[in-house]
Amino acid sequence: MNFSPFIRATTYLVCLSVLMDLSDKFEGAVAEFDRMNSQDPKQREVNGAQLPYEVFFADCMTRWILKLNPEASEVVQLAARCQHLCRWEIPRKSYPEGRVGYLTWRKDLKSFHADKSAEVLSKAGYEDTVVERVRAINLKQGLGKDPEVQLIEDALCMVFLEEQFDDLIAKTEEAKMISIIQKTWVKMSDQAQQEALKLKLSEEGARLIGLALS
Repeated sequence: MNFSPFIRATTYLVCLSVLMDLSDKFEGAVAEFDRMNSQDPKQREVNGAQLPYEVFFADCMTRWILKLNPEASEVVQLAARCQHLCRWEIPRKSYPEGRVGYLTWRKDLKSFHADKSAEVLSKAGYEDTVVERVRAINLKQGLGKDPEVQLIEDALCMVFLEEQFDDLIAKTEEAKMISIIQKTWVKMSDQAQQEALKLKLSEEGARLIGLALS
């Protein structure tokens, strides 16, 4: 059975429209983000259905943003929804192996996502100030000082621990994995750290976090 990302996006938007005072442009922008992400060739099984991975990732980001801050601003919700916009278009293998290649790839990805999201938001009718604010959040400008940028960082860390952690454990040696956990932990706010400790992790994931934080 094929899962329609548009049905998922519509349900999400209806719920938000009831709970929050969001602009009329929001629905169109999020629907376009989800339409673009629905082209991701990578799939994720969700409740027995196949969902494009980046639509799934955007759903996870939205869920964590609203869990960490139910009153999150419109710009943060927009930034969450387009964090990995069309990420598959710049694969890791298109960059050299090693840390320098990895860091260059990550830097270029941030600019790529920010530029693509800015185009969507402008076409949706958002003012330049909103477009630039979402762009700044996507580029993580002011990380460590800006609460909204920190909220995005917290959500990214929570999605990593909840959805991507075990896959990385399976292909990473223990010492390096412990280092990754420690580096992730210091990026998170106290609130996010407390939420992370509540996650239902695999036995191996819980063991490694225990080692990393001891």
